[in-house]
Amino acid sequence: MKITSKINLITTTWILCVLIAVNTIVFFSFMRITVNMEEAELHQKAQNMIDEINLDDPPAVIKEKLFPYLTTHSYIRIINPDSKVLNEISNDKHLIGKLKAKFTSKVETQRRTIRPVHGEEQIIIERIPIKTGGKVIGSLEMGERIVGLELGKDVLLSILIFCTVLGAVLSLLGGRWLSNIIMRPISNMIDTMEDIEQSGIPKRIDILHETKDELQKMAVTFNRMIGRLDSNLEKQKQFISDASHELKTPLTVIKSYADLLRRRGIRNEQVTLEAIESIHSEATRIQKMTERFLDLANSELEGPLDFKSINVLHLCQNIIKQLKGAYKREIILHYKEAQVTVVADELKLKQVIIILLDNAIKYSTDKIDVYVGENEKFSSILVKDYGIGIPENEIDNIFERFYRVDKARGRETGGTGLGLSIAKNIMKQHNGEIKVRSTDGIGTEVELLLPKRSIEVKGTV
Repeated sequence: MKITSKINLITTTWILCVLIAVNTIVFFSFMRITVNMEEAELHQKAQNMIDEINLDDPPAVIKEKLFPYLTTHSYIRIINPDSKVLNEISNDKHLIGKLKAKFTSKVETQRRTIRPVHGEEQIIIERIPIKTGGKVIGSLEMGERIVGLELGKDVLLSILIFCTVLGAVLSLLGGRWLSNIIMRPISNMIDTMEDIEQSGIPKRIDILHETKDELQKMAVTFNRMIGRLDSNLEKQKQFISDASHELKTPLTVIKSYADLLRRRGIRNEQVTLEAIESIHSEATRIQKMTERFLDLANSELEGPLDFKSINVLHLCQNIIKQLKGAYKREIILHYKEAQVTVVADELKLKQVIIILLDNAIKYSTDKIDVYVGENEKFSSILVKDYGIGIPENEIDNIFERFYRVDKARGRETGGTGLGLSIAKNIMKQHNGEIKVRSTDGIGTEVELLLPKRSIEVKGTV
């Protein structure tokens, strides 16, 4: 069953149940109130008659006193303790014939239903004891038809049934209109998804009206998801294009030297050694580039990280010790506090610091300074070199993948142009920042800022 049909069925059934319940209450309340009013009026008449009559009066006098209290289709009786009628007046012989006299020693109100030739009618009977000197000597019985009650009941019932049917019809129409409003953005989303499935091209939903409800929120979320997919597809295309471009040069070199060896063989030892060295160098470069590709892909996955408390000073000391031994370079660690602690993924943070120090080693020959500190909001790691620097107009581009300020120099140093892109992704996962300040020909400063409270970070703590 379609959602629209379910909405129609549920809303109509619910409104129908509510209407039936309300109409039932209205009907029985009308009947109860009408009868109560008639009973109260009849009781008051009977009480007035008790106060006015005297059983010692002649029957004719008593009838004369009772006659003004007769209404249309009613009767009045005075009954002795033996249930024998002492006095009786009526303007409805059929009513007298249907109802037998009954003595009572207490006040009674009774409602009876009779079925004359023309239909069913309600009768109210009021019985009140007649007392003299505290002793019950008889009872007064008065009965009358509730004129118009059955007609009023039938009219009211017809109106309520008509209103119930009308409400059900309006509910069906309103339910269809409401379901169309609710389903419109969902239908648009389904159509868009089907278009995406058939064409393979991400598309957004057109939001025509700002309804500011859950359905608009769903459409906005869908569009945001499509936007992210678009962005990822563009990144993927750009990555394939950049990777192909970067791999093209070393593969061309390898193929050229391989062709040279095929043409000339290995008789010329100098040419052979040169070819082997170039092929080995370019193959090593491809290997490093492939490793960088994997690092970049992992940094963009945004999967859960292993967050824990880390002593940044201790981490930097270990990294600097390793790099000083490997590159024989002067790297100096500066710090004021005895301990600087952050909440981070140790392996990822170590990777970022190595990337910064590796760049400083590649693009400078002088010493490298590393500063570790903290303030109220951030813990910071600053790597400063005194190398070739970066032109001011190039700083905004250095985080792009495969970007190198000096491409020739990048090939000489074995750079791939992926390091800073990887570092930026890792810092983003830590809700941190990476800032670059550089002067062409003087040197470069790269600063990592990690929030001291890394509670709302991507991953798990």
